[in-house]
Amino acid sequence: MPLPLLHFRSLHRRISHSHTRLLLLSIARHFMAAASEPISPSNTRVGWIGTGVMGQSMCAHLIRAGYTLTVFNRTPSKAQPLLDLGAHLANSPHAVASRSDVVFSIVGYPSDVRSVLIDPNSGALAGLRPGGILVDMTTSDPSLAVEIAAAASSKGCHSIDAPVSGGDRGAKNGTLAIFAGGDESTVKKLEPLFSAMGKVNYMGGSGKGQFAKLANQITIASTMVGLVEGMVYAHKAGLDVGLYLDAISTGAAGSKSLDLYGKRILKRDFEAGFYVNHFVKDLGICLKECQNMGIALPGLALAQQLYVSLKAHGEGNLGTQALILVLERLNNVSLQPSLP
Repeated sequence: MPLPLLHFRSLHRRISHSHTRLLLLSIARHFMAAASEPISPSNTRVGWIGTGVMGQSMCAHLIRAGYTLTVFNRTPSKAQPLLDLGAHLANSPHAVASRSDVVFSIVGYPSDVRSVLIDPNSGALAGLRPGGILVDMTTSDPSLAVEIAAAASSKGCHSIDAPVSGGDRGAKNGTLAIFAGGDESTVKKLEPLFSAMGKVNYMGGSGKGQFAKLANQITIASTMVGLVEGMVYAHKAGLDVGLYLDAISTGAAGSKSLDLYGKRILKRDFEAGFYVNHFVKDLGICLKECQNMGIALPGLALAQQLYVSLKAHGEGNLGTQALILVLERLNNVSLQPSLP
């Protein structure tokens, strides 16, 4: 006796559903296996958004380490040195992410971060496959880092906030301090990539990397004020400022800021390793967070005002060592440039 057609349809559905479950299980196992493998050039495609002063050097380290890089920059010509090294150019953050497993970004302002990462049409997250990782290395709002992490999680992806310190020299030398916030196991997974750029320091959950970087900027701000004030004082006292800097460099007044910027200031070299405009942005975020926390940091407020003065004089695209110009104007002095 022939079986009813309904029975065949039911049997077909069960077989189809079983086949679908097996297929999904197979795909899940594939991604789980891939996720458990250590990151290496053979199994990880890397994307990079932002190839400016810092980003270009950081990205170059990954290319030299053997990783396949897809890059995006709003001004494509600034990515040319990376293309010469073998990187591929994409026409949007979305296009970068669609070809990448891990996407790094280092751009100018929080508004840029929002645009390149979570814009629903052109942002990287919209193009990232489930299991992919966003790593934002811009100094930005901690609350935005938390927002991006939540958006990534809702799509089955991960997001790490990992701003850096060390300036253009640290980027070139691969010796940056990296402040990472987010899932700790994801940060550990990214270690092979971070190690090409510097030393990663896990600071806690989402946003904590940004908080650590902002505290770092507060420290640098007052250190820079002290450095240039000491130089103006030494000059007015009739000291050879170069000899003075050498003398204090090995004592308690020695600092990374002195090492990075002392001789540049004496040579009147104000080329940006880190832009005044971006530092003013960072210090503004710090002050906003201080207000949220209900704390007063007068040294931070003073430093921010001095750097804003540089912007008012049209000097926002100079490096942070240009702070000496503010102190020279206040005191009607000018340090003599040292011989090369």
